[in-house]
Amino acid sequence: MRVIGTAGHVDHGKSTLIAALTGIHPDRLKEEQAREMTIELGFGWLTLPNGEEVGIVDVPGHRDFIGNMLSGIGGIDAALLVIAADEGVMPQTKEHLAILDLLQIPAGLIVLTKTDLASDDGWLDLLEIDIRGAVSDTVLRDAPIVRVSAKTKTGLDQLITNLQLLLQNQPIRLDLNRPRLPIDRVFSMSGFGTVVTGTLSDGHLSVGDEVEILPNGLKGRIRGLQTHKKKEETAVIGSRTAVNISGVDMESIQRGNVVVRPNQYQATRRIDARFRLLKDASAPVKHGDEVKFFVGASETVAILRLLGMEELAPGEEGWIQLELRDPVVAVRGDRYILRRPSPSETLGGGAVVDHQPKGRHKRFDAEVLKSLESLAQGSPADVLFEAALALNAVSIKEAVAKSRLEVANAQAALDELIQNGQLLLLENGEAKITSDLLLIALPHLNELKTRIGNMLGAHHKQFPLRRGMPREELKSKLKLSPRIFNSIINKLITDHLITDYSHWLAKPEHEIKFSAADQLKVKELMRRFESNPFATPSVKECQAAVGEEILNALIELGELAAVSSDVIFRKKDYDEMVEKIRAELQTKGTITLGEVRDMLNTTRKYIQALLEHLDSIGVTMRDGDARKLRK
Repeated sequence: MRVIGTAGHVDHGKSTLIAALTGIHPDRLKEEQAREMTIELGFGWLTLPNGEEVGIVDVPGHRDFIGNMLSGIGGIDAALLVIAADEGVMPQTKEHLAILDLLQIPAGLIVLTKTDLASDDGWLDLLEIDIRGAVSDTVLRDAPIVRVSAKTKTGLDQLITNLQLLLQNQPIRLDLNRPRLPIDRVFSMSGFGTVVTGTLSDGHLSVGDEVEILPNGLKGRIRGLQTHKKKEETAVIGSRTAVNISGVDMESIQRGNVVVRPNQYQATRRIDARFRLLKDASAPVKHGDEVKFFVGASETVAILRLLGMEELAPGEEGWIQLELRDPVVAVRGDRYILRRPSPSETLGGGAVVDHQPKGRHKRFDAEVLKSLESLAQGSPADVLFEAALALNAVSIKEAVAKSRLEVANAQAALDELIQNGQLLLLENGEAKITSDLLLIALPHLNELKTRIGNMLGAHHKQFPLRRGMPREELKSKLKLSPRIFNSIINKLITDHLITDYSHWLAKPEHEIKFSAADQLKVKELMRRFESNPFATPSVKECQAAVGEEILNALIELGELAAVSSDVIFRKKDYDEMVEKIRAELQTKGTITLGEVRDMLNTTRKYIQALLEHLDSIGVTMRDGDARKLRK
């Protein structure tokens, strides 16, 4: 699923165009409707002729609301730069265009709106020449120009056709399975509670998932998901998503916070980045300047530290370190924007190179600058790590093949990632790049730990008197191959994160506990076993006395031993019978059913069930009408 965003000067018809395309007017606030001016982000969606559903983010065009514009424009796949035919390129057109260029929005269309107000086609031709000049050195240099009128509906079909063609030629986003939803809106719904919205920039989110809201570290669980007002069980990468979160108050969340899975991201107050100052900036930037920093949907004040220079002139690029007033969530490669607080203007932007630098850099250290250059290109370890993330649990050989690294670089990167714990081997052996041994990236392992912990916890809550969850049931729910499942489970057992009971798995803290009332029932049942240990109550009688769950718990705890679907003994009495039979066989060599019955002073029903059970587990074997010990 893809999302497109509008951009352009105030009153150039962005919202009206979206309403004409989708039937949804994005201005939802009374103030916006009264002033006929977009203030907050608006949203809509449409289905293209090929069936693809596309979300639309409508942004404010007025310079006073540029911060709101930036909170919604970062997560889009393509842009619609809207320019009115009666005014042409205006100041906010240029600023929005510069922002699209700084963010490296991968694709776009230029929409010449209000063509019904143009005097003639010649005027529109002149406008297009002017527009081509304005976009000539930006990401929209080759973007088609489409003439439309929302009022008369002319050109809308051509716009949709061009939009479909544009998106068809754009690659689908790479899903690294690290969901990140920058929050651009927070509200509460009666009967549902806290709801946040945003564009899911990576991975997927599912109903029931535990989530964390950064930077505050609030924990909650997804109660419901919607995309374009339709309920979904899973939200996919690139979709406009509304998330209903339980366990978190609306007052604790604000725009710019980020919804993630626990333990996959960390907030930061310091960022290293490459920065380009716009060529039409009003003045150079200097070391120590205070700026506004925008990334994702977040905005905070930062102190600009120039590295290797005292000031940066308009049109120049350089390395910077930003000291942020508030923590934000960002990763290497994220695009950002810097603005001057006063007088307000967009300064420039670039890409995050290191989102967790170890400390404040010495500004004129040649080694620091060299390291940043290397990071910008992406180290071999970065490349291999991202390949492993894209593939989930995978063989070393497959991960290396996807990375396309040269042999020497690949082995060094593999060694580095395993040593620092970013990649983990799931099987014993030597980590060679030609090996078929399974490995997994730490974020994937953390996600599986969380999912497995949640599934086991839910099972323990539903069945508190069972020892654990059946292995096969867990494997089926996780939808993992037997090899990967067994490798993951073995690692979690080794790390003491789950307890292994052969056919069952449990959380280490899980214990079977009977209530006081249940304990009385169990005590009374055990008296019945004690009174006649070799002629015991049937399974059905036991179930009637204590209930099926308690009876199963007694078996799993080793208090009772079931030898058939109807015959059950106390474990201590069962062990005594087995030892007596074994001793008799060692003395005589064979024994008949009648002899065992007489020896234990019971009936044929119990002894036949017991002997058939001993045959099945390999203690005895039939020899005509008798039994003998199995060798």
